[in-house]
Amino acid sequence: MSIELLAPGLYTTVQDLGRYGYQRYGVIVGGAMDTLAMRLANLLVGNEPNAAVLELTVKGPVLLVHQDLLLAVCGADMQPTVDGVRIRRNRPVWVKKGSTLTFAHARTGCRAYLAVAGGWDVPLVMDSRSTNVRAGFGGAEGRTLRAKDRLQPGKPSELGLLLGEQLKAKSKARNADCCEMDWFVPFHVFPYPKEAVVRVMRGEEFAYFSEASRRQFFATPYRLAAQSDRMGYRLDGPELALESPLELISAAVSAGTIQVPPNGQPIMLLADRQTVGGYPKIAHVATVDLPIVAQLRPGDRVQFQEVSLREAQQALYKQESELRQIRLGIEINAGRR
Repeated sequence: MSIELLAPGLYTTVQDLGRYGYQRYGVIVGGAMDTLAMRLANLLVGNEPNAAVLELTVKGPVLLVHQDLLLAVCGADMQPTVDGVRIRRNRPVWVKKGSTLTFAHARTGCRAYLAVAGGWDVPLVMDSRSTNVRAGFGGAEGRTLRAKDRLQPGKPSELGLLLGEQLKAKSKARNADCCEMDWFVPFHVFPYPKEAVVRVMRGEEFAYFSEASRRQFFATPYRLAAQSDRMGYRLDGPELALESPLELISAAVSAGTIQVPPNGQPIMLLADRQTVGGYPKIAHVATVDLPIVAQLRPGDRVQFQEVSLREAQQALYKQESELRQIRLGIEINAGRR
């Protein structure tokens, strides 16, 4: 096995982009909370975007490496080190067999993603390797990782092998246990501002809320409550009220749906959301800004900014175009083009 967990961290799971096509049966989508960081970590080691990664939350694990590995870390700054030597995020890193990879508490952000060339080789369950902790399947036996767990990577791609060979040669020349590329994905690609401004579109029941509530929703920041997790973030702030009582039939919800329960405090639904919901929906987070949301921690503030559907689509298209350019740049730097 390639890695062994010496310490599991706070909440470490195997995730991919999620389990799609099964919501009709009541199976949640799940998957990585910050899909941007996850996809970029995969690109840096030559994987396809949906390859399984480790999602680390707030405090990362300690891992013993049992074979040479090409890896990349993106997302929150958990100060990763190899045998006490700091390694940098957002770039390919080669680590020698026998090394210890350690993650600390996140200095910034909430979730980091550890990708290895070939992805983590755990069983496919309903076309996905993501962990559904509540239902107890997927990932590593349907649970968070524990001390003494072992994981094996899959078969690296041609690009992954090439990057690994380049870094291994550099490492031998320097007589080092690890070596990282000089080039990297620039930090501006990751939209993690200190004061989060999140773009949203009006929800189906937006017009049913009082005029004061509609105004306050955009004018006043909300704070993430302690009772927040991968299923959804509970927000503390101005109480939102309907003009009059409203009876709704439960309907499908998506990542970023913002519902308002009877107490008037919004709930932002995220990766492990239920498949349907019956509370009024005041807004929907633009997909492009879900990575910002994923990196928030309890106590952080978030300000909502209204945009049109077209504006949200244009922002997402711009981000996807940048990802394609990054992939091309990685291939050029590796000498494949």
